[in-house]
Amino acid sequence: MTDFLIILLGTTMLYVSAVSRVEAYVKTLGFQGIILFLLVVLNAKDMSWLNVSFLVFETLVIKAFVIPYFLLTVTRRNEIDREIEPYLSQFYSLLVASAIFIFGFVVTFWSAKTGSAIRPLYFGISIEMVVLSLFLIVNRKRIITHILCYMMLENGIFLLSLSVANELPMLVNVGVLLDLFVAVYLFAIFFNKIHEMYDGSHVDALTELKDE
Repeated sequence: MTDFLIILLGTTMLYVSAVSRVEAYVKTLGFQGIILFLLVVLNAKDMSWLNVSFLVFETLVIKAFVIPYFLLTVTRRNEIDREIEPYLSQFYSLLVASAIFIFGFVVTFWSAKTGSAIRPLYFGISIEMVVLSLFLIVNRKRIITHILCYMMLENGIFLLSLSVANELPMLVNVGVLLDLFVAVYLFAIFFNKIHEMYDGSHVDALTELKDE
């Protein structure tokens, strides 16, 4: 069950590589939060009840519902429907994403042979999510797509943390959650200001910014 959920989590990154609707990105982000919640529940026996409670709140409440709802509201308020033409076409983007996905399994097999304490599949798919999120950030043009891919990258880092330790210090969990809140909050302010000042919501608009 755990292996299926982890592979499903990695497959969601292939899905976002093939779609252009921004709402699909947001809904995928929420789906990833649900999968991470299920992974936390399946690993609950190895964690303290306090850590499990916090991780359940972070994954199910914040990652699966609060942040996606907030970002979905921003996209609808600013009438953002689709990602504009990326630097690479959807076909080539999917080819690159597939190669990165396969690379994740190569890392999985490599880590399994090292005999280390890390969980191979957790580790391989987390690397795939981080690398693929970075690729999407570079390849996409809309600012909101960048922040959505950043959130997916953070989900990959969350999975990476589960691969090396069953239980994270509470201070680390609080720091990650605070980072998410600050990132989304600053993005909302920044994006709304950009939308008010410029007729466009992609990164090319940033070239028009200047000091006065």
